[in-house]
Amino acid sequence: MNKLAITQKEAYTLVQLDNGRANPMDLEMVKEIRDAFNQMAADDQVKGVILTGKPNFFTVGLNVIELYNFNEEEIRHFWISFEEMVLALVKFPKPLICAISGHSPAGGCVLAICADYRIMAEGKYQIGLNEIPVGILLPKHIFKLYSFWIGERLAYQYILEGKLMPPQEALAAHLIDKLVPLEQVMAEAEKQMATYLQLETGAWTKSKLMMRDELIAYSDLDPEQDFEEALTQWWSPGARAVMGAVVHSLQKK
Repeated sequence: MNKLAITQKEAYTLVQLDNGRANPMDLEMVKEIRDAFNQMAADDQVKGVILTGKPNFFTVGLNVIELYNFNEEEIRHFWISFEEMVLALVKFPKPLICAISGHSPAGGCVLAICADYRIMAEGKYQIGLNEIPVGILLPKHIFKLYSFWIGERLAYQYILEGKLMPPQEALAAHLIDKLVPLEQVMAEAEKQMATYLQLETGAWTKSKLMMRDELIAYSDLDPEQDFEEALTQWWSPGARAVMGAVVHSLQKK
């Protein structure tokens, strides 16, 4: 795989996002995450997965520069692939822990809220769903995922504000479960994985999937139908103007 580094450890599988320093999520990465998790779900050698990024960046989120230049067919294909990736993560039957190694806005936050447990690095990082300020319409099932962890009231407010939180605020909101120095993130993730793996596998898996019934149902909607409104919003003049300004700003850096 070109955008993921997958390592089989003694007790778990490590999946590291590997697409440059900031790990932007392009179409190739989205497809690789989708395919990897579908394969690992069916692989008896995989007992659990820790998903992580690079130091200071879990992932900066979607590669807006790439997406902005997609034509209608390409952007439709991207969003369907993204939805398939989210479904693969949400219904993943084994322990999934996110070791959030830095910034995790937008698409990075989506990856994180698919996990069973989130450990984040202390520091001047940000996490949250800031799609609305960029002109992107969030589908209902992402709201459901977000509110599953932080509650509907905060999810409603934070999504409408496009709120990005520093790690300490994310911990207080229950968006993440533990906050540690960057150099301890992986060790804490391994500790939590050991806690999960010592439990009876059948009961653990069935309980996880039972408690995620509604999340899986929402994520398993027909992406063609689910994204018609989002695609209409994508091509609206207002959204294109906002995204164009964002792209221009990113290209100057």
